[in-house]
Amino acid sequence: MAISAVQTDSTSNLVASLNGSANTKTTDSAAELSDRFLTLLVTQLKNQDPMNPMDNAEMTSQLAQISTVEGVNNLNATVDGLVSQYKSNQVLQGASLVGRQVLADGDALTLSEAGAAGGVGLETSADSVKIKVLDGNGAVVQTLDLGAQDAGLVRFVWDGKGADGQSQAEGQYTFEVEAGVAGKSVAAATYTLGNVLSVSLNGNDMVAEVSGLGDRGLDQIRQIF
Repeated sequence: MAISAVQTDSTSNLVASLNGSANTKTTDSAAELSDRFLTLLVTQLKNQDPMNPMDNAEMTSQLAQISTVEGVNNLNATVDGLVSQYKSNQVLQGASLVGRQVLADGDALTLSEAGAAGGVGLETSADSVKIKVLDGNGAVVQTLDLGAQDAGLVRFVWDGKGADGQSQAEGQYTFEVEAGVAGKSVAAATYTLGNVLSVSLNGNDMVAEVSGLGDRGLDQIRQIF
């Protein structure tokens, strides 16, 4: 009988219909899914066998399924809104960086009339920290002795003079760090001082263009001035 066929396959047909519709029509809203569910449920109730009516537990299960679908759709909409808001906040934060000086990952030193500055990040305290300034050919032109330093960020300034006391030509240099304690080396990161020229979004990440370095992510910027 047609009636018994509807009753026997009620749950499987309903779930299959909902799942199939969700797969083939990805643009369907939660409201459209709810309308489709209610239409199918009413049809089942109209065509159910009076001698074998739909089980309350089965109906409750189906209602719970559609509630779950609606909940997931609402959650997705909420997450999308939060992501959009996060990106907007990143743009605002990034805009405030333009024109500011920052210490960012890098080993470049830009020598001007006022000198050059940079920074190092010590993993642990060190009883000896030295900065070797190198020219474009990789030759050491000056060594700065910073002495003992605590762990963390250490800033330094180079006056632009070489080991012979003569002023060096303005331009680009690089530097290396030698740090140690009790005869053992201490890991140290190098940071370059530069101006933020612009900011942009790269996917979900904010990227800052730093003079003398190029693009740097916000996680690569150690200090802002």
